[in-house]
Amino acid sequence: MFEIKVSPLTKIISLSGFLSMGFLLVILSCALFHNYYPLLDILFFLLAPLPNALSKSRYGSADFMSDSSSQNGNDFSHFLTGMFVTSGIVLPLVLQHCQLIAAESCVMSIMGGSIIYCSIITFSWFFQSSFDGEDDQLFT
Repeated sequence: MFEIKVSPLTKIISLSGFLSMGFLLVILSCALFHNYYPLLDILFFLLAPLPNALSKSRYGSADFMSDSSSQNGNDFSHFLTGMFVTSGIVLPLVLQHCQLIAAESCVMSIMGGSIIYCSIITFSWFFQSSFDGEDDQLFT
């Protein structure tokens, strides 16, 4: 068929739009209900990609057949990332259960935090493929 080439500038602009939409949802979940506890949720979703990024820079990308010592570091970083993502989803639910925030604020905070995390992961995935020497294409 035909190939659509997506420039890096287009990727940055679209991902920054998604990231700002996530921040907007979390900030609106705070401002609309006059309760700023959901801002703690942003911290978990911003910290979530860091263990994997640090592990990848230290141990490299390892598969299941690699050396066990480097696999332990990768496993621990995956555990920390999972802990941060799970904490980011569960924190608004706990705050809503304790009736510190409204149910609508809980939903908006979870959606906004998930969008923030997904946009950070997508950003690193897009630009990791361009640095590895692969094609810079979104659709083929």
